[in-house]
Amino acid sequence: MKNLLCALLVIFSGTSWASSDLETSGDVLHLMLPATAMGATLFYEDGYDGSWQLIQAAVSSRLVVEGLKYGVSKDRPDGSGDDSFPSGHTSDSFMAATFIQQRYGWQYGLPAYIAASYVGYTRVASDQHYVEDVLAGAAIGALAGWYFTDPYKGITVTPLAGNGIYGVYISGRF
Repeated sequence: MKNLLCALLVIFSGTSWASSDLETSGDVLHLMLPATAMGATLFYEDGYDGSWQLIQAAVSSRLVVEGLKYGVSKDRPDGSGDDSFPSGHTSDSFMAATFIQQRYGWQYGLPAYIAASYVGYTRVASDQHYVEDVLAGAAIGALAGWYFTDPYKGITVTPLAGNGIYGVYISGRF
């Protein structure tokens, strides 16, 4: 999964993209992040728990975004509509990245957050959103991902050091 995200970043990180290519790369990555999150639940044989948590995070995030779009009615920078606030692409991407990080750890979460940040960048660079739209979308998605996602039920090992105590804390769900 980590290699897939890194490959996507390399593919979509060109600096000489035309605006439409830049927007398209963000659109594709916006779809790939939730698909990768769902794929991770299958890869880890996470079954019902992981899939259900992802679905809850995705639906709640999207409901908040659509409610705000309807209530705020803010014009897009390019004038193409009045649904600029907040960014749904960014919300979906950060929801998926937060799910991946919360469920499976930072080794997968960091590349996912970088990809989600790139999606937000493409939304501003292609004049679909203002920076505040993207920041609000990121916050909504991250909060939904954080609220609904529990760590994968594997074993967690945490180093301890402080106040003269050194050791390892091992925890897990059985």
